[in-house]
Amino acid sequence: MSTRAASRLAWSLWTLTVALTALSLLLVVLSLSHPNTPVFAWWFSNTFIVIDATVGAIVASRRPENPVGWLLCLSGVVVGASTFVSEYAIYALLIRPETLPAGEVSAWIASWSLPIIIGLQVSYLMLFPTGRLPSRRWRPVAWLIGVVLAVGAISSAFTSDAYMGSLGPIRNPLAIDRFSEVYRAVWTVMFPLVYLVAASSLFVRLRRATEVERQQLKWFAYAAAGFAFGVILVILSGVIDAPAWFERAANAVFEVTSEGIIVSIGIAILRYRLYDIDILINRTLVYGPLTATLVALYFGGIVVLQRLLVALPGQKSTLAVVASTLLIAGLFNPLRRRIQSFIDRRFYRRKYDARKTLEAFSAKLRDETDLEALSDDLVGVVRETMQPAHVSLWLRPEKTLKGAQTN
Repeated sequence: MSTRAASRLAWSLWTLTVALTALSLLLVVLSLSHPNTPVFAWWFSNTFIVIDATVGAIVASRRPENPVGWLLCLSGVVVGASTFVSEYAIYALLIRPETLPAGEVSAWIASWSLPIIIGLQVSYLMLFPTGRLPSRRWRPVAWLIGVVLAVGAISSAFTSDAYMGSLGPIRNPLAIDRFSEVYRAVWTVMFPLVYLVAASSLFVRLRRATEVERQQLKWFAYAAAGFAFGVILVILSGVIDAPAWFERAANAVFEVTSEGIIVSIGIAILRYRLYDIDILINRTLVYGPLTATLVALYFGGIVVLQRLLVALPGQKSTLAVVASTLLIAGLFNPLRRRIQSFIDRRFYRRKYDARKTLEAFSAKLRDETDLEALSDDLVGVVRETMQPAHVSLWLRPEKTLKGAQTN
């Protein structure tokens, strides 16, 4: 396929995804005008599939040989279609019963769409970033995953709860009880194992990765760490008695970080500013603990100072806040330098040792007068910091001063 044809096909799939998402949102608005009618439970999160489709279209149009971009495009179409048929089934069967056609057909299509979505996600995870499996040994694993997903799709097509019960009271019109039990087993046991296998393929790939591929995997790992943080926040909001603002913030972080994985995939495959990931990781390791420490000191300082200043009625809150603010301002740079030094020693040892070597050489350079000894020191510093295969130093000889001719 030529680059122009690939670009047209990719952006056509993107247009189809956007159109399906827009129609779904229109049906959501129409459904919300009927307060007693449920809406599709996942309509909001599925709206972000436009980002997946956009990244997929960009990757597929610029790297048409890599199937990851095409899988992202197909994922956008499938999720968009799934959201549309789900919301259409609700609108046709609950809001406009017996007036709109194909309501039950839409509910049946929505019933078996989820395993296909999972299959596309697992596929581009296992093929990232090269577009190939980690090795030939993974081919049987890929076929086994395909069988599991096929069983999940067939059993979900005849399960009783349409789309895991996300369609409200609507049930699958072709439901069979035994298939519901099979699908429940596949959903609770096999689907988590499928995602676990896909994640393990990335670890296997990392062990054999080249320098460029390692940087690509770093982008994905960085985004996955952010996604794990979002998952933890969502779990905490459900376990503890969290206020409403915390739940909304947790859900927002979860949605943003989940799409961050897709964006990282696009950056890694296109290799756009690929090596900036090392700077991002370093800054995150420094400013993450720094922010947590300063926040703890700030609120801890307010509590302690309020108790110490309890004898000053009406002034304890203001004085505590001002004193804590000044304390944080004074501790920011010293804490940042200490955390940066610790991170460099612990995670960037070569960079830390190189900087220390250069600092020692700079101090020695000010006092050294022997040119031959200085040359040997310079060669040693270059060999220790940059570790080249061969080092040599050439000094240009001074030009001989010619005497002026006099008459």
